[in-house]
Amino acid sequence: MKVLVVDDHALIRDALRGVLKELKEDATVVEAADSRQGLRLTDDNPDLGLVLLDLNLPDRSGFDVLAELRGRHPAVSVVVLSAQSDRDSVAKALDLGATGFIPKSASREVMLSALQLVFSGGVYIPPEILGPRGEQTSSRRGQPAAGARPGSPRDLGLTDRQVEILALMMQGKSNKAICRSLDLAEPTVKNHVTAILKALKVTNRTEAVIAVGALGWELRSPGSS
Repeated sequence: MKVLVVDDHALIRDALRGVLKELKEDATVVEAADSRQGLRLTDDNPDLGLVLLDLNLPDRSGFDVLAELRGRHPAVSVVVLSAQSDRDSVAKALDLGATGFIPKSASREVMLSALQLVFSGGVYIPPEILGPRGEQTSSRRGQPAAGARPGSPRDLGLTDRQVEILALMMQGKSNKAICRSLDLAEPTVKNHVTAILKALKVTNRTEAVIAVGALGWELRSPGSS
């Protein structure tokens, strides 16, 4: 596992290096202090598995960097790590294709758990954006009231194929990328995505990711161990 940390604070980079080494002793960690260096290192390291990206970089908006990274290197997972952890920022990062959002205020234990989830193919969403005690009360996000949670995607009527597609959506995969992964026609994938959004009672992919995170489902994409 090779990880790139993009953050302008040396102390943060050192702390993340320690967390990553604790989680995966054989991890290779490379560091960048700004967006230009981060993008160059991503280009120069085709074996990167993960980028940890700060939103507040000295030379460019982290959101712009996230969008460019996802466009140039769609196979590389990008997790945002930021002190800016309001609901709108989290939703925007997920909408741009981030596979997780870890607040800098999180404890070491939370960071370890969040990164472990990402390494296993999941998406980490900070509980505070899901509502009080991690429960989302707004139906706009597609979450049922406490005590009425579906235990699995099948409880919502999703088929095995739709569960596979949802797992890839959780990784920020586009419809075209999902088509390639599952060898499906794009209209077929679009129909499945529509059915998934309807089942989760959400209107877009970002809300779907937040909904799945709130429900606590651990979805594995096809081919993952």
